[in-house]
Amino acid sequence: MKKLDLRKIYKDLYLPSARKVVVVEVPDFQFVMIDGRIEKGQGPGTSPAFQEAMQALFGAAFTLKFMSKLRKENAIDYPVMALEALWWVEDGRFDITQPDNWRWRAMIMQPDHITAEMFTEALGKIRQKRPSPSVKKLRLKRFCEGLCIQTMHIGPYATEPATLERMQAYAAENGYALQNEHHEIYLGDPRRAAPEKLKTVLRRAMKKKK
Repeated sequence: MKKLDLRKIYKDLYLPSARKVVVVEVPDFQFVMIDGRIEKGQGPGTSPAFQEAMQALFGAAFTLKFMSKLRKENAIDYPVMALEALWWVEDGRFDITQPDNWRWRAMIMQPDHITAEMFTEALGKIRQKRPSPSVKKLRLKRFCEGLCIQTMHIGPYATEPATLERMQAYAAENGYALQNEHHEIYLGDPRRAAPEKLKTVLRRAMKKKK
């Protein structure tokens, strides 16, 4: 059986240093993804819609992994990639301390050998085991982020603003304009890890100022 570990192949994108801010070119990747918005008065940790979507998203990711591992021809085993999320607002200013107007796109990267046919079959399996309205919203789609700035944030999510300020300062000093979406890649589980040890990759797409 073939082994594939995208985390090792793309280590520079998924395990950056926390000591410095770097510029990266993120290529075209395939993801299982789902969109939604945070309800008024809620945050990501308390939003019922977000929690339901996470169950559907991880259900699809693990189902696809085992389908790949157990197929009769060209079986491939691989670790499920980290949860990622894009966060943005359509009105007003993005404020990380006030999440109840945020929109989100949650996603998990998939190897290129995962096909649309496999994805459709996986959704059928999920509906049989655990029916959920969120399953209908899942999609398999490619996403090319392109030129980005990123760093590792170590600590609770509440202290991210200081790290984001470092990123913004670096971008301004080097002539870059940041795009709207705030991208987080979650390398730790807040339900299990101590807040001060959480690792989150922070990434922002950007363009060179004219």
